[in-house]
Amino acid sequence: MSHQVDFQPIGRRGPCAEDESLLQAARRLGIELTSDCGGQGICGQCVVRVLEGRASQATWAEQDQLGEADLAAGYRLAYMAYPLSNLKAGVPATSLSVPMRVQVSGYESTIALAPAVRAYLIRVPRPSLEEPHADADSLLAQLRTIFDVDVRRCALPVLQELSPNLRAWNWRCQAVVRGDEVIAVLPLAETEDAGPAAGQEKEPIPPVAHRLAAAAPLGLAFDLGSTSIAGYLVDLDSGATLAARGAMNPQITYGEDIISRMVHAHKSPDGAANLRQAAREGLNHVATALCQETGVDPARALDAVVVGNTAMHHLLLGLPTRQLTSAPFVPAIAASLDLLAGEVGLAMAPTGYAHILPNIAGFVGADHVAMLLATEEEWEGRTTIALDIGTNTEISLTLPDGRISSVSCASGPAFEGYHIKDGTRASPGAVERVWVRPADGVVEMNTIGDLPPAGICGSGILDAVAQLQLAGVLAESGRLQPDTHPALRETNGQREFVLVPPDPTEDRRGVTITQHDVREIQLAKASIQTGVELLLAQHEVPLDRVERFIIAGAFGSYIDIPNAIAIGMFPALPL
Repeated sequence: MSHQVDFQPIGRRGPCAEDESLLQAARRLGIELTSDCGGQGICGQCVVRVLEGRASQATWAEQDQLGEADLAAGYRLAYMAYPLSNLKAGVPATSLSVPMRVQVSGYESTIALAPAVRAYLIRVPRPSLEEPHADADSLLAQLRTIFDVDVRRCALPVLQELSPNLRAWNWRCQAVVRGDEVIAVLPLAETEDAGPAAGQEKEPIPPVAHRLAAAAPLGLAFDLGSTSIAGYLVDLDSGATLAARGAMNPQITYGEDIISRMVHAHKSPDGAANLRQAAREGLNHVATALCQETGVDPARALDAVVVGNTAMHHLLLGLPTRQLTSAPFVPAIAASLDLLAGEVGLAMAPTGYAHILPNIAGFVGADHVAMLLATEEEWEGRTTIALDIGTNTEISLTLPDGRISSVSCASGPAFEGYHIKDGTRASPGAVERVWVRPADGVVEMNTIGDLPPAGICGSGILDAVAQLQLAGVLAESGRLQPDTHPALRETNGQREFVLVPPDPTEDRRGVTITQHDVREIQLAKASIQTGVELLLAQHEVPLDRVERFIIAGAFGSYIDIPNAIAIGMFPALPL
């Protein structure tokens, strides 16, 4: 039997069978409800409110996640609620998958440029009856003779357009070379001139890799994170970042953490294909936005680099992931890859390549390799701890003799708002900063976008736990101490600290810090501290010998360092 379900205030309605959950119906109707656990019923995020009609009886999981008061008010988890009649469901703003703040700016270092793709300004000799050489042969000969480039072939799409283009451009062009192959031939800017044909006296103009032409090739760089995607459009002449954009990873609808996604890939017949397509769509959404922002044709993007943890790497490339979910957690491949854009599914020049950085191990991936490469000048020749905080935290210890040891820690879910009662991603309205004034105990906070509080994100929950400990509300063990603050209450036999009281007039459930939330932060921060201590102990390096402590990652950029030290997440090194 099917019933009509009306989702408000969104204004979308449609049929929902009695064996179809409200979450499934919402997704079918195009409503992006947050479901951090991928529909396993353990995250407590897909909250809706039954306003009219009847739904199935609340499960034990819902009683545990929501509590008696919320259930009595009509709140349900959409994944576990099934319609028993025509039904009107209210969707709180906190349950919608809204855009997340994505960190795309950070530290930039000056490096010696050595792009894999280079463009050469060139003049190709006109064919004649005396020398009727093929157009491609003439182009390759010019590159070898004038620029001493060991180039041997042209990509097929180049050959398909080369002859008419050379004639339209009066035999002057930019030849874009990668390795031993010409992967594109582009027109010159009006102000540019090409080098001479072989045998002419005029000095050749240097390759355009030393100066940007109006139609010069560009590069794309992506960090495919489990939560977000960061993308950059890069000038291959100067190395400058022309534009930067971020977006949420569309794979989130299949699970917040990488384990949930890999399980989905195994269990669902189309799971792996859906996850691969979602990753491609996310990358191409960012690439299109970058090109639109700068007004360039995506076909000018002739080189790309993609990094991500090992699971993201495998899901993007359609590689098997089952072996990553059990010991000894072996990746399908650890080496770097150079693949045509079409093989990866990137919206760029079809002859362009994507360089995929190497993985180190099952849970230390190419994103950590990229972080080490980017910060090399900071750790080279020094004893350094470098960590990249995310859903997984990868930590490396570098030693003055050049050795590097790495470890991965399962820390991220709590720092992304996952497994936290009122946790949310770093989206508008999320509490991101918390202070408890020592003098009077007044709680102050900031929200993203200065909007009304709609949950608490990772940096906010970390601040809250640290501030509650400093204020004496939390014992050293992490236990909420009774009678220490007027905002501390007991609900259903569980203590919780009220950051934001509920507001029924605005359908706001309030924001609290529960004892369970504190335990989740303790587990997350302890995994990071354990990883640091493990690396130091393995190499018999005392803490006072650490010269640098490098924190990377989008979440890492928002951490309040003193608060992180206060709760034991980072070692007590001098600020």
